[in-house]
Amino acid sequence: MRAILETPVETLPVDPPEFSLVLGGALFQLCRRSRLSGEALERLYRQAIFFTLVTWLPLLLLSFIEHHALRSAGIHVPFLHDIEANVRFLVALPVLILAELGVQKRISPLIRRFIDRRIIEVRDLPAFAKAVNSAQRVRDLVFVEVVVLILVYTIGLWVWRSQIAWGDRTWYALPDGTHLHLTLAGYWYAFVSIPIFQFILIRWYLRLGIWFRLLWQISKLRLRLSAAHPDRAGGIGFLGGGSFAFAPILFAQGALLSGFIADRVLIGKQPLMAFKLEAIGTVVFLVVIILGPLLMFTPQLAGALRKSSAEYGLMASRFVLCFEEKWLRHRELEPEELLRNEDVRSLSELSNVYTNVRQMRPVPFWTNDIIRLAVAVAVPLVPLSLTVLSPAELLKFLLKIAFK
Repeated sequence: MRAILETPVETLPVDPPEFSLVLGGALFQLCRRSRLSGEALERLYRQAIFFTLVTWLPLLLLSFIEHHALRSAGIHVPFLHDIEANVRFLVALPVLILAELGVQKRISPLIRRFIDRRIIEVRDLPAFAKAVNSAQRVRDLVFVEVVVLILVYTIGLWVWRSQIAWGDRTWYALPDGTHLHLTLAGYWYAFVSIPIFQFILIRWYLRLGIWFRLLWQISKLRLRLSAAHPDRAGGIGFLGGGSFAFAPILFAQGALLSGFIADRVLIGKQPLMAFKLEAIGTVVFLVVIILGPLLMFTPQLAGALRKSSAEYGLMASRFVLCFEEKWLRHRELEPEELLRNEDVRSLSELSNVYTNVRQMRPVPFWTNDIIRLAVAVAVPLVPLSLTVLSPAELLKFLLKIAFK
């Protein structure tokens, strides 16, 4: 073991660049210069507070001015009763912003691990550095965020008005036939609050696209994957564990869905179970979005598994034959001699290594990684149970499950 650990590391011809998925882009630079955030996301809470106040507080004030904040004559959905709108700006939006800190701390080091663990062949290091630099150039493109801004003020507004907005008299719109006449709060909602939220959410999907494009480029390099690695994933199991950095983004979208369903159940009087397919589908869809792209490493992992199974199987067979020939065929073993025997310990260690090889997975994530991400989406949906059960009934139900 000591000889293996003391094997010299190849001299790296290229100094691998540092990678960050979030420290860049037009909005990042704007927030940094306005002191809403720092170079390394310090003071990020300022950005979360600022955007929460800009998107939510004017809606509250304008709704009070127009007497649409609380239940009043002629208004079916007052502002403070609109769970979806309040959850969007008081829960989902700040979570999406603060998620940058977790992604910076958990995702950025993953790229360095490809180098530190010598997974990238030395001859492929220039291509690796080129892929990292390309990802960061795309992240910094002002043009991309301008296009997103245009989309949220065109397609985004159209989707909201045609698919999401209530067709009844609400705090933000008063319908007249087939048209929605926006209130003062409605104008701020439609042209400031909703676009800001959509921009920040879509920007996260762009970042995910950049991240998966980088991983795809890395998966095309010649990787030194070891089927005997204890992580049972060839040495890149850290990718599955690191994906939990995106859990706050999934939590925010679960909160959005929860608010949407809550409004339809409490205000629209629709049955909760009518949304079970949407809930299950959202959980599955979001987990697949995060972990599905990691399957791009499956071909190399499967190849490493096939090769190592054959190689370690041959080595194990030869070792066992030699062991039996030396210790079982021509002599009697004394118990004390067996306990002191180095060959027996080597056989045990080889057995452990061969077990690692046989248990290697062709995907770089565990079942626990799937469960943790699914829970992140599902947790905001739990309060929906209060729409059909009282708190006392819910507590009684949970206790019954716990102590059954």
